[in-house]
Amino acid sequence: MTGPKGSSRRTFFKTGAAAAGTFAALGNLPMVHGSSSNTWKLGLVGCGGRGRGAAENICEAAGTSYSVKLHAVADAFESRINDALGYLEGAEPCKGRIDVGDRKFVGLDAFQKVIDSCDIVMLATPPGFRPQHIEATIKAGKHLFTEKPVAVDGPGIRKVLAAYEEAKKKNLAVVAGTQRRHQDPYVESMKLIHDGAIGDIQFARVYWNQGNIWAVKREEGWDDMTYQLRNWYHFTWLCGDSIVEQHVHNLDVANWAIGAHPLSAYGTGGQQVNRAPEWGESFDHFSVDYEYPNGVHVLSQNRQIAGTDSDVNEYIVGTKGKWQSPGYRFETPDGKTRIKGGGINPYVQEHIDFLQSIETGKPLNELKQVAESTLTAIMGRMSAYTGKRVTWEQALESTLDTFPKELQFGAKLPGPVVAVPGQTELI
Repeated sequence: MTGPKGSSRRTFFKTGAAAAGTFAALGNLPMVHGSSSNTWKLGLVGCGGRGRGAAENICEAAGTSYSVKLHAVADAFESRINDALGYLEGAEPCKGRIDVGDRKFVGLDAFQKVIDSCDIVMLATPPGFRPQHIEATIKAGKHLFTEKPVAVDGPGIRKVLAAYEEAKKKNLAVVAGTQRRHQDPYVESMKLIHDGAIGDIQFARVYWNQGNIWAVKREEGWDDMTYQLRNWYHFTWLCGDSIVEQHVHNLDVANWAIGAHPLSAYGTGGQQVNRAPEWGESFDHFSVDYEYPNGVHVLSQNRQIAGTDSDVNEYIVGTKGKWQSPGYRFETPDGKTRIKGGGINPYVQEHIDFLQSIETGKPLNELKQVAESTLTAIMGRMSAYTGKRVTWEQALESTLDTFPKELQFGAKLPGPVVAVPGQTELI
C-alpha cells in the first residue's frame, strides 16, 4: 500500500522510528508504530454507518505498521453499538483490533467516557453534536478524527475555531472527513491549479444533485428526542440540512482551489416536493451564488428529489483554461490533460495521513479549513432560508444557536419548522 507520493506505510514506519527523539521531546504524542510495545487506544463516538466505516478505515490504514485497537465506543442507542461491533468484528481489517470489553457507553453524555479512556477519539455523531464533542476532545489533549461537517450554526463554528487554536498549542493531530483533501487525483489537480495551470480563477460551479436521501417515519412510543435522533438528517439542529451535511464536500473543493472563503452568499431553495412529515425541516433543493475575493463567483447547487438526474462535480474556470471533476480533466491552450484516478481509497488515505502526521511529529490540524468550509455551507443555508444576502461576518457572528437547551430523552422538543424565504428572520 502506498501513500500519496508512492511511499509505503512501511516507509512511514521507518521514518517514524528515526523520529523517536522528536516524540520524546513532544511528550504528549505517544509512539504508535508497529515496533512499539504501546497500543494506541481508539475511541468511537457515534456508531452508525459512518462511524463503523471510519473505524474500519483506520484499522485498514494501520495495517502492520501501527498497534491500534478499538478500545471504547459510545452512542445514544445501545442497539447501534451492538450492530457496529458485530460488523467490525467480522471485518477483515479489524481482526484482532477490537478490545472493547465492557467499555460500551450509552447515552447523550457517553462521549466523555470515551474521551477519558482513549488516545485517539473518532467523532461520527450527527453534526449538531460535533462542536461540543470537538471542544471536549481537544480540552482533554487527545488526537482527533472528526467527520464533516463540524457544526450546524455560527455559535458551533466559533467553538470549533477556538478548539483549532487550542489544538495548535497542544500539538494535537486533527483530521476531518473531507476525504477529497486526501484523494490523489484531487491533490494533484489542486497542486497544478495552485501552480497556475489554468491561470487566475474567475468562476467555479459545484454540484451535489441526486435522488432522495433516507427519511424515517415516527414510530409509536418514540419521544421527541428519540424520533429526532433517529431521523436526524431532517432536523436543522442535528444535520444543518443537506447543503451543510453533504454539499460541504464540493464547497470545500471550491475553497481549496480558490485559497479563500467566500465573502457573501445569495441563495434560494425550498421544500417543493418532499413535504411528508418525515422530511422534517429539510429543503429538497438549494441554489447559491457565492462571492469570493477578487470578484470570483461560485455557483452552488444541491438537490435531493426522487426521479431527478444525479450530478456530483466541481468545475473551475481560469484565465488560461479550466478543470473539472469527475475525470480530473484540464483544458488549456497547451491541450487536454487528465489526472490519473485510482490510488488508495481516500477514506483510508486520510487515516494513513493522520497516523503518519503523529508519528513524524508534524501533526496535521485540519480544523480551521473544515470549519471554514462548513461555515460556507451554513451561510448558503441561511441565505436560502431567509431570502437575504448573507455575509461571512453575519454567518460567523450569528446568535442563532440551534442546539436544544434540554438535552435528554423525554424532553419536549419543537416540531419541524420549515423555513419560508421572506418570512424566516435572519438572526
